[in-house]
Amino acid sequence: MSEQSAQPEYRIEDLAHHSGATVRTIRAYQDRGLLPRPERRGRSNVYGDAHLARLRQIADLLDRGYTLASIKELLEAWDTGRGLGGVLGLVAEVHGPWTDEEAARISRAELDARFGGTPDEEAVREAVELGVLERIPDRETEEYLVPSPQELAVAAELYAAGVPLAAITGHLRELRGQVEHIASRFLEFTTEYVFARYLEHRPPTDADAAEAATMVRRLRPLAQQTVDAELARAMQLLATRHLQLQLQLAPDAPRVKDDEPRAVTLPAATVRAVQELVGQEGVASFVTAATEREVHKRALDALATSHSRKE
Repeated sequence: MSEQSAQPEYRIEDLAHHSGATVRTIRAYQDRGLLPRPERRGRSNVYGDAHLARLRQIADLLDRGYTLASIKELLEAWDTGRGLGGVLGLVAEVHGPWTDEEAARISRAELDARFGGTPDEEAVREAVELGVLERIPDRETEEYLVPSPQELAVAAELYAAGVPLAAITGHLRELRGQVEHIASRFLEFTTEYVFARYLEHRPPTDADAAEAATMVRRLRPLAQQTVDAELARAMQLLATRHLQLQLQLAPDAPRVKDDEPRAVTLPAATVRAVQELVGQEGVASFVTAATEREVHKRALDALATSHSRKE
C-alpha cells in the first residue's frame, strides 16, 4: 500500500489478500468486465478501495445465489446511475427468513435422550443431510444447530409413538418434494399475476425493486396460511374416511363386490406427476401397479417379522 497517497492503493496480491479472492479470480473478473481495470503506474497496476468494494459486492451477490452474468447486469445498472439499493433490498427481503421460528441448539446427549437414549449414528447423519440438524464445529462437546425446533419436536413425538427413525426420515424426504412443488407453483402464480410488472426491466429500477420488496413482505405469509387451511381440510376429510375404513363405521353404505372397480380420490399433484411419467392413458395402470407392489411389500415384511418373533 502506498504511504504517499491519501487513498489506499493495492497491488493485485494485496487486493486478493484484503478481499479474500484469488489473483486468478480478480483477473477473470476484469476480463468479464465485472471489475474496472486498474490504474497503470510505470510497470505496476494499482488498485484502490473502489476495486475492493466491488469485489466484496460480487462475493455477497454470489453468496445469495446470483450468477456472474446476472451480477454483471446489476453492476452495469449501478455504474450507469440506475441504482442498486432497491435491488439489494429486494434480494435481502427474499433471502431473509420466511418463518418467525428461531433456531435452537441441542447437545448430542440431549438429542440421544429425546430419541430413546441409544445413539444412532445413521439417523444423525440423515438428519444432517436433510438439514434438520447442522453440525457446530470447534466445540468441546458435540452440539448441533436446529433450524426448526418444531420439526425436530414432531420427529420426537412420532418416534415416541412408535414410528422408526428410518420411516420418519423417509416420510420427510417424500413430504419435502411435495412441499417444494407447492412452493414452486405458488411462486409461478404470484410471479405471473403480481411480480411480472415489477420485473419488466433487467435489472428492475430502484422504485420497482422497492415496491416488489414490499409485496414480498405482504404476500410472504399467504402461502403458509393457504397450505395450513387446505391441509386442515384434507386431514379432516381423509382422516374421517380412513377411520370409517378401519373400523367399518359405515354399515349403511352400499357394499361393493370384491371384483368391481372402486373410485379412489387422489391428490391432483399426484395425478399430474404420474401423467408426466406415463401419460394420461397410463395413470390407472401405474397407480394399480404401485399399489399392488406396496401391498406385496407390506405382506412380505409382516411375514418376515412374524417369523423372526417365533424364533
